[in-house]
Amino acid sequence: MKQLPNIVTLLNLVFGCIALVCILQPGESIALLDDNNIIHINLPEKIVWGSVFIGLAALVDFLDGFVARLMKVNSPLGKELDSLADVVSFGVVPGMILYQLLRMSYLREPSALETSVMAFLPALLFPCAAAYRLAKFNIDSRQTYGFIGVPTPPAALLVASLPLILFYNQFGLAGLMVNRWFLYGLIVLISWLMISDIPMLSLKFKRLSFNENWPKWLIAGVTLLAVIFLRWAAVPFVFAFYVVLSLVVGKRFAQGAGGQAPSVA
Repeated sequence: MKQLPNIVTLLNLVFGCIALVCILQPGESIALLDDNNIIHINLPEKIVWGSVFIGLAALVDFLDGFVARLMKVNSPLGKELDSLADVVSFGVVPGMILYQLLRMSYLREPSALETSVMAFLPALLFPCAAAYRLAKFNIDSRQTYGFIGVPTPPAALLVASLPLILFYNQFGLAGLMVNRWFLYGLIVLISWLMISDIPMLSLKFKRLSFNENWPKWLIAGVTLLAVIFLRWAAVPFVFAFYVVLSLVVGKRFAQGAGGQAPSVA
C-alpha cells in the first residue's frame, strides 16, 4: 500500500504518453488542397483527445499528493518520480501540441511544403522551460507556501486548451490558434513565466482562515463563471487572471505562512 501514491504518479505518466501518441499520430490529414489551390486546415480529432489526456494527467497529479498525505507517505522517491512524470505530461506533451499547431500555421500558406523544420523548433522551448522549472522546484527551499514562477500543470493546461478552442472555433478564435506569431509569442511568454522568480499563488487550502484563502476562493468563483460563459476559452482567461492576481498579492501570500512545499511544480 505504501507504493500506491507512486502508482498514481505513474498513471500521470501513462496519460501523458497516451496524449503524446494522439498528438503525434493523429491518423488524419491536417491540410487539404482544393481545386483553387487553397489550403484548408483540418484539425485531427485525436489531437483534441491529446488535450483531454493532459487534463486527466493533471487530475492524477493532484490526486497523488492527496493520496500521499492521506496515507502519511512522503518519500524522496515519490518526489523525484512526480517530477519525471511531469516533465513528460506537462512539458514534452504540450511542446508537441505547440509543434503541431505551428505546422498547421505554415500549412495555410501556398509555400507550406518548402517550410523548414527550424520554423517549428521554437515549440521545444516549452519542454525545456518546464524541465528547468521542475528541477528548480526540487531544490528551491523558498517555495514553502506559494510558488516561484508559474507551475507546470497550469501552463500545460493552457496549451492543452488551444486545440479545443481551435476544434470548436469558439468565439471565432480558430484563426488565432494557428497564427504563428501568436504561437511564437505565447511560447516565449509561458516559458518565461515558468522559469521566472515571480511569486505565484498556491491553490491548495492548508488552513480554513478566509483571510489566508480569499484569493483562492476568488479564483474558484471566476473559474466557475468563466466555464459557464466561455467554455474552453475559460482556460486561457483563468490562467491570465491567476497570473495577474499573483502579481498583485502573490508575494504577500507566498511569505505569509509556512507549511510543507506544494506538491504541484
